[in-house]
Amino acid sequence: MSARTAAAGARRHLLWLALALLQAACGFHLQGHAPLPQSFHTTYVEARDEQSNFVQGLRKALLIAGANVADSSTDAGAVVHVLDDRMTERVLAVSPSNIPVEYELTYTVRFSVAANGKELLSPQEVSARRDFSFDEHVLLAKDNEEAILHDALARDLVGVVMRRLSSL
Repeated sequence: MSARTAAAGARRHLLWLALALLQAACGFHLQGHAPLPQSFHTTYVEARDEQSNFVQGLRKALLIAGANVADSSTDAGAVVHVLDDRMTERVLAVSPSNIPVEYELTYTVRFSVAANGKELLSPQEVSARRDFSFDEHVLLAKDNEEAILHDALARDLVGVVMRRLSSL
């Protein structure tokens, strides 16, 4: 019985090892940790608004991915040009007294990427949308909710851009 148990344990370990090797071979990476190409070792993020949620999030994501974020484009192997970075708000529904009760937030980013003097990605636009309800009686809470949604939309777009960068 103990020989059978040992053989079954060995088979189980071999099965786990085979699964781990298959998973590694398929290109599996933990979310948020996709490796960047070597040309992105030192990256510069060029943007009109250096303090936007998206630009700050992109810089953090590049650092987490192992890139050095340069202070100027001359020091960088790759440059991410943030051409447009805007948040728009649209009224979706109004109350019978003509007061907005539901909004749609849309965060849109247009960017391009160059490395070593060559354009790797021509200008591309990505956007994310979220709806949120509005109640003037809880104005402070709704303002906070809107700020949280801005951050969440920016994080979503940073994830999209980072996946595109890692696929270059």
